[in-house]
Amino acid sequence: MASPTVDVVVVGGGPAGSTAALVLARGGARVALVDKTTFPRDKACGDLVGPRGLAVLESLGLAPPACRKVGEMVVVGPTGRRVLLPARAGYTYPGHAVAIRRLHFDAWLRDAAVAAGAEPVTGRVAGVRGTSVELDDGRRLDADVLIGADGASSAVAVAAGLVDRRAALWGFAERAYAIQEVDRPLIVLWDETPGNGFPGYGWLFPGEDGSANVGLGLGLGDDRPAASRAVTQFDAFCDHLRRLGLLTGRVDGRRLGGWLKIGMVGTVAARGRIFLIGDAAGLVNPLQGEGIAPAMSSAVAAAEAILARPETAAARYRRHLAATAGRYASVAAPVHAWAITGSPRRVARLGRALTLPGLGAALAAPWALTWNDLLDGAPLSAAAITCRVALGIGRTATVRSPVRRRLTRDLDDH
Repeated sequence: MASPTVDVVVVGGGPAGSTAALVLARGGARVALVDKTTFPRDKACGDLVGPRGLAVLESLGLAPPACRKVGEMVVVGPTGRRVLLPARAGYTYPGHAVAIRRLHFDAWLRDAAVAAGAEPVTGRVAGVRGTSVELDDGRRLDADVLIGADGASSAVAVAAGLVDRRAALWGFAERAYAIQEVDRPLIVLWDETPGNGFPGYGWLFPGEDGSANVGLGLGLGDDRPAASRAVTQFDAFCDHLRRLGLLTGRVDGRRLGGWLKIGMVGTVAARGRIFLIGDAAGLVNPLQGEGIAPAMSSAVAAAEAILARPETAAARYRRHLAATAGRYASVAAPVHAWAITGSPRRVARLGRALTLPGLGAALAAPWALTWNDLLDGAPLSAAAITCRVALGIGRTATVRSPVRRRLTRDLDDH
């Protein structure tokens, strides 16, 4: 078959891939946007687009379709104690998130990329040779630049030798929908058995049309087979929510699971003319699992670097990540590895300590900034100062961490 030639092939039509394709197409590049499925299609996710994600959309002149604003978040400890995390606007982001199903959000964003000039291609990647992509139906797409936006298990990353699966920090999440109204997003720290904490957290988030998003996610380190715990323990977690009076509606039996690759560890984000963005690059917040905002931010950075000068774009993109998401992950990823993959009793003690009466309230504002990676652009306040001090202490404490050293090496790629 003929081999279409374009400037850039983007593999993966989720938030990262569609954002990159949109920016590139607006910049005059010929872009093929490839995805294995037709849209709309669903994804395992909490269905929240955070403040930084909304800021990216605004910078692109985009406003998401019908969605629900959400602000403050409640953290529920293993004993049921609750801490209210405030939602405050920064200089560069709004003071709220929005709830919108990935089924709708991803299709809308992909449509925006196609409207900007990206060519949609449906097909599963069967092989990658340099910057050329072979599809399972025999088609081949040749390009000057290849972008992998194909998720945590990225075929592009594997084919290009940009990921060391043994060094990556893996996670897995299981999600369903419940028929009930939820006022505020709830993060739930849970003990599987008394005194033995679950190595992750569960959630109950506001949804659309009288529904709620309920899920359970865990950190795995390099122990990928343990992902089944998110599936096997899902019903037990829902029972815990019911005992706390948080889950009152019927949970839909249709569930969806998905892999996470956390904190960029074990992944080189770009080399030569091959780039990884979003989950493919491991751009998932190590502390609370957010992926949409860093996916779109990385997509814009990679696309702008490519448009400016393709031959030096990889180094420029890695430098951008090192100064932004990498600076945060250099502390957050080692903390994740220490806390989540530690002993179950350590996890349980940590969850109880963070939600102690008085302590949780005192920590709430800096906790919100730190956990959600919102310090950059936050107004000067006692919370911002506390957050800055905490991150400084974290940088000192993690300087010898193998996780941090690996991350630094991957971002430098020398």
